Amino acid sequence: MILLASGNYLSSMLELISVLLIFVFVLALTYFVTRWIAGYQRTKTAQGNLSVIEVIRVANNQYIQILRAGTDRYLVVGVGRERITLLATLSEEELRELPEAGSFAAKSGESFSDLLEAVKKKLPKR
Repeated sequence: MILLASGNYLSSMLELISVLLIFVFVLALTYFVTRWIAGYQRTKTAQGNLSVIEVIRVANNQYIQILRAGTDRYLVVGVGRERITLLATLSEEELRELPEAGSFAAKSGESFSDLLEAVKKKLPKR
């Protein structure tokens, strides 16, 4: 009622609409710039000798990654907050022999150590 009485109702609504339009514009601009930067980085990393093939999150700030180094060498690394550890080196043939994602899905009553042993048996010996 105070807005109606003061006569500034129309100007207040125009200000609100303009602020909302500016907000939507900034959100859209942020979205498109982020996508452009991601595409730019993807092309820059694709031209190099290293590329990330697959990543799986193990715990908070801990990942296992498969990296392609050169043309025929693959590295399995554990990445943590402060360390990177080489877990295994794979050839292209060994990489293709790895089971599909989810084939080690836990069966009811199967513990994590049983799953880990099954994965270790499937991976090549160093």
